This record gives sequence, structure tokens and C-alpha cells, in this order.
Amino acid sequence: MQTWHKEIQIPAPIETVWNLFQLDQIQRIMPNVVEHKPLEIKEGVVGSTYQQTYKEGKRTETYIVTDIEHENTPNKKHNKIEFSLAKVFKIQAAFTLIKVDDQTTTFIYTGQNEGINLMGRILTKLATKKQNEKVVNGFVELVRTEALKDLNKES
Repeated sequence: MQTWHKEIQIPAPIETVWNLFQLDQIQRIMPNVVEHKPLEIKEGVVGSTYQQTYKEGKRTETYIVTDIEHENTPNKKHNKIEFSLAKVFKIQAAFTLIKVDDQTTTFIYTGQNEGINLMGRILTKLATKKQNEKVVNGFVELVRTEALKDLNKES
């Protein structure tokens, strides 16, 4: 199993950053997600499901994402999702935003990738920590970049 935990400060209000995780904005921070459509939206969000299609190179994978944790308060925003990819990996990812002050947000990205069959376990062992860190760092930097773009539009 691979796990990750990355924490950064973003010089933008919590609502500006949180907006990037909304359905109509998700492709800005996850450009390889070519389709993200709600299947069932539950009151309180937990248990909501979405069909997501991910494209990398010529390979396309479609899978179902489920919200398993959700919190939306003025000082903390949190969403945790889970999905199985290609019947090989079970992935959980959590996005947590904490308001530091009116112009600063702490963004915490955590998760785990677990092989669910022999092939998945082998592939998980073969993936290097450096490769995983590159993907995680790229994601948090893209969230920061997009939040700052929105902040500049607002001012």
C-alpha cells in the first residue's frame, strides 16, 4: 500500500480554494479527468456517487467515485473520496482546507493506494515513492496555481 500526506499554505481565502473542488470546476485541478458526472447526490454529501472518466495518453478508465467523508464549515472544508481503478487498485483521497486567516488557507492532501488483487499489489510495490511524490506535489501545486488565478480575477 502507498500512502501520502502533503500540506501547503495557499495565500487565498478558504472559499476561493474550496470552489476548485466543486463539480463544475474539478477538471481545472484534475485535467486528466475528462468527464465527471453525478450519479446520485445525497443530502449531506456522504454516500454521493459520481462517474468519472480519466484519460492518460491513449488509455481511458471509467470508474465510480463515492464521497465517504464531508465537512463544510466556515473554518474547515473536508472531502474524502474512494474508488476502485481498473479492478486493480482501491484508492482513497482526502482534501482538507483549514482557514488560517481571511487570506490564507492550509491545504492538506492525503490518501492511499492499495492493490486489491495480485496484479495490483505487484504494481503498488513497483511504483517508487519518488513517482508518487511527483504526482502528489504536482496536484497540490496545481490547486495553488488555480486558486491564485481565481484570486487575481476577484481583485
